[in-house]
Parts: sequence; structure tokens; C-alpha cells
Amino acid sequence: MIQDLRAFINLLKKENDIVEISAPVDPYLEIAEIHRRVIDEGGPALLFTNVKGSPFPVVTNLFGTSRRVDLAFGPKPEQLMKQIIGAMDTLLPPTPKALWKEKSLIFDMLKIGTKTVLKNEAPVMQVLKQENPLAELPVITSWQEDGGPFFTLPLVYTEHPETKDHNLGMYRMQVYDDQTTGMHWQIHKGGGFHYHEAEKKNEPFPVTVFLGGPPALIASAIAPVPEHLPELLLTSLILGKKLKTVDNPHGDHRLIADAEFAIHGKVPPNYTRPEGPFGDHYGYYSLIHDFPEFRIDHMWHRKDAIYPATIVGKPKQEDYYMGEFLQRLLSPAFPMAMPGVKQLWTYAETGFHPLAAAVVRESYSREVLASAFRIFGEGQLTLTKFLILTDQNVNLENFPQLFESVLERFEPKTDLFIFNKTSHDTLDYTGKKLNHGSKAVLIGVGDPKRELPGDYTGGGLVGISKISTYCKGCLVISGKKYEEEPELAAHILKTNKEKLEMWPMVILVDDAEITKDQTSFLWTVFTRFNPATDMYADSEIRQHHLNYELPIVIDARMKPGYPDELFPREDIVELVSKRWGEYFE
Repeated sequence: MIQDLRAFINLLKKENDIVEISAPVDPYLEIAEIHRRVIDEGGPALLFTNVKGSPFPVVTNLFGTSRRVDLAFGPKPEQLMKQIIGAMDTLLPPTPKALWKEKSLIFDMLKIGTKTVLKNEAPVMQVLKQENPLAELPVITSWQEDGGPFFTLPLVYTEHPETKDHNLGMYRMQVYDDQTTGMHWQIHKGGGFHYHEAEKKNEPFPVTVFLGGPPALIASAIAPVPEHLPELLLTSLILGKKLKTVDNPHGDHRLIADAEFAIHGKVPPNYTRPEGPFGDHYGYYSLIHDFPEFRIDHMWHRKDAIYPATIVGKPKQEDYYMGEFLQRLLSPAFPMAMPGVKQLWTYAETGFHPLAAAVVRESYSREVLASAFRIFGEGQLTLTKFLILTDQNVNLENFPQLFESVLERFEPKTDLFIFNKTSHDTLDYTGKKLNHGSKAVLIGVGDPKRELPGDYTGGGLVGISKISTYCKGCLVISGKKYEEEPELAAHILKTNKEKLEMWPMVILVDDAEITKDQTSFLWTVFTRFNPATDMYADSEIRQHHLNYELPIVIDARMKPGYPDELFPREDIVELVSKRWGEYFE
């Protein structure tokens, strides 16, 4: 298994899946625009060796295809995870016969953990920088309206002030100056929980940030694992061997021996400063908000360190392919953590939290609801905005197949639940207040209840200029912009109900052409509506339950207060087009 960043780069060189760009490039916008074009074409990883203002090379797009993710991790982690889950019944209770049967698994598990090495065995400790430690780092600015340059692949290590349980997470960090950054701890982040405990004691909170290291370290930092599962243990499991660490004589935490950089400092209690805007993985700018400040006292790095970065923006980006791998890796554990959940998938096309789906057990009537509540109560899944559930054996990654299966079984009087005044992901601005919004559950279980229409033949719709079909049962329509007619969705329901009642789901968007592919459809629809305020249907209250009638209309148009969609700056686009031959001689 690959033990550090440069080992992965060397493997990609052997596979002809990385390009070295020696032409001078600017970390301000230029690198990002090159990266975006390459990833859009399914192109190679990029190693920039001549970055303005820095002695350090920059590597991006390491995980920008499924093939490179497979090269980074191989099949062993998934096989081992399945083996661990499959052995639980065998090993409980742990009889001699059971232990012998699973001896190969036990041998593999003995390799998992951390081991401390000496300083001369830890490349990360080759250089110590204490004065203006961030001064020469080639930190990238991806979008012209970003508040500044941001670390986009930081591995943020923290420990609980009392229990010393650790957390490794990936939180963007805006660079304010050569010794200070922001720390974007969102409401569901483990590092933020640790910081909150330190704040209650009014104590500065030690933090160590790693850049580079084993690809397994990056995967573990973004994995949606249960709160108390140690990320370094998961790193070791993916590596298939113990993770090397080294004591830091100048800091509070052990360092990852094979990292490229290790940045140590403290986050003061009860102090925040404005952070952002930032072009994020939802495909929009997240706005300026106050977040804690990270004050750096020293940085270790390899003498020939390589700076790793990713470019964040509209799907599909690198997080899409990493998300695929992590969901495959962790999916065998879902039924153990959430009994009744057979399969679970969150959709990278939407930025993950806005949409999730699950295949669940329905061994008794409405058991599906127990699974819904279980999903909403599990780790990062608590921020799921729209949850779709079925008991049919469908491929959740194929959204049209899932949606058709659910819509033909969906009973509007019993199978749609909308919960208002709940939490939202910090990056989701469809609610009326930061971190506040609503959730919806759409259920389709049992036998089909209707035959879904495949083509619309009902004639013109009042107020609608374009009509398209995404899949059977789902009609996509567009008309005037929200600013011109904010009540258009309600008007459609009122004036066109008879023409639309055969369609369980009608979605109003700014341009109905989004039906061309799954990525365009999911990104546009599920990042642009809040269930409680943007779903329309005739309904009546019976015994405290809302019984809905078809059709269900969703208003997924852009609305006032939403942040701007991400578009590159025109002069940077022209510059990169002009220099393209220089980059790729």
C-alpha cells in the first residue's frame, strides 16, 4: 500500500497518469483553471514544478478519476472491511474454533494501529520553520470572489481536552497572513466539538494540520465515520499496516512521519473573525461568516516538500471520486450501525448532504420510518436534507432507476414527510438562516400503485415556456425567473392540476434543459430548494398528519439570497487558453 504522497506520484508516473508542468504558473486563479479543464476531460494528475512565489511544487487532481482512486487504495481495504463485518457473527462469542477460522483476519487486524518512530525516520521533521511559517507556501486561490487563498486539502488533527480521543478532519482554511488562518469548523465537525470543550474551559486549543502523507490519511479525514471511530485507525486499516508517527518536541501532538508538512498552533477561545467567501463543492460561493482563528507557531516540512491541493467547485470534482470509494468501503458497516438499512448512498452531484437514498427492510408496516429516523440520527447523515427510501433492490447510484421505482410506489397521503425548523449543512443556503432549514422523506415501498407516464402529452401549461421529462413520472418545467414571478409554483399547481396529476413529481427550474444527464439534474434541483418553503401540493390535515395529493411541485429556481453560482474569470480563461501549449508541450 502507498505510504506517502511521493510514492503515489511515482506510481502515477509509471502509469503515465500524471503530467509535470514546468512552465511558470500563478497560484492565484491560473492553476485552478488549468485543473478544472483537465478534470472535466477525465485527464491526468498535475504536478506544477514552477509556481510563482514559492519553492514548493504543487500537485492537484490526484483523485480526479475512478482509476486513480483505485490505484491509490487498491481492492484490499474493501475486501478487509467486508471480511471484518462478515466475521462478526463468527467471532461472537470468540470460541477457539471461530478464532481459528478467522485467523487470517486476526493477523491482518494485528497490523492496524500507530507506531512511533525516531526523528531520523520521519521525513516530515527535516526542516523546522518558526518565523512566518506560511510565507512561501503556494496556497491556491480557486475563484475570483474567494476571500483569499485557502488550504483545500488540510488534514486537521485535534484531541479532546479531557479524554484525548482524536479527530482528523478536513476543514478549509483561509490564509490571512504568514502566521494566521481561519478554521472552518462546521456544526457537524468533530474538530469543532473538541474546540467547544476547550472553549468551555477558556483555554487555547492545540491543533496540528498535516499536508500530504499517505492517500489513506486524506480518505480517513473526509470519511463519514461515526464520531467515536478513530480516523488514524481507519487510516491504518486502509494502509494495511501501522501508521508511522513521531514525537514533536515543539508541539502537543505526535506528527504523521510521512506527511509533507506539519503545521502546529493554537485556536484561541471565544474569538472569531470573518472567513470567506469561498467557492465550495456545492458549486456556489459560501458567504462571509465568523469562524475561529488558527494561530501558527511553527511548521515542519520535508526538505523537498510537495504541496498538495484540490480545486473545489461544481460537481464532478475530486470529492466525487473519493466519495464513491468511501461509500463502497463503508457500506458493509451500514447495516451494523443502522439495522434495517441494506444500502445507503449520498449523492456527490449535490454536494452529498442535500440528497441521500437507502434501500431498507420493510418486514412490518412502516418499518421504513424507523430506518428514516435512524439515518437522520447518524453522524454526518443528520444533515441530510432530502431522503429517499425504498425496499426494492435498485442500484442507488442510478438515480433515474431509483426515482422511477419510488414514484410508482409512492402514496402521497402516507409517504411524504416534511420536517420544518431542522438543521442544514453550513454550505446550504436554501434555508432562511445559516445552519437552519428543513428535511423531507419520500417513501416508495411495496407493490406499484400506478403506471408512470414517460412523455408529456397534456398540451401547454399556463405560465410555462419549456417542458421536459427527466425520467418516468418526473416532469421538469421552466418559466419566468423567481424574481419575476415568485408564486409561479403555487400558480402552476392551481391552474394546471388536472393536466399534471398523472405526474407524481413536477420540478420547476430556471431551464428545463437540465434533464440531459444525472449530474446536471441532481446538482440543479437539490441545491436550490428547501423542502418546507419550496414544495407545493394540495393537502389536508388528518389526525395531525398532512395527507398530500398529486402532483408534488418543487420550486428549484434560483432565489434571492442564494449565493452566486461559480464561473471562472474571463481574462483567466483567455490566459489559460493562450498558454495551453506552454503547459502541455
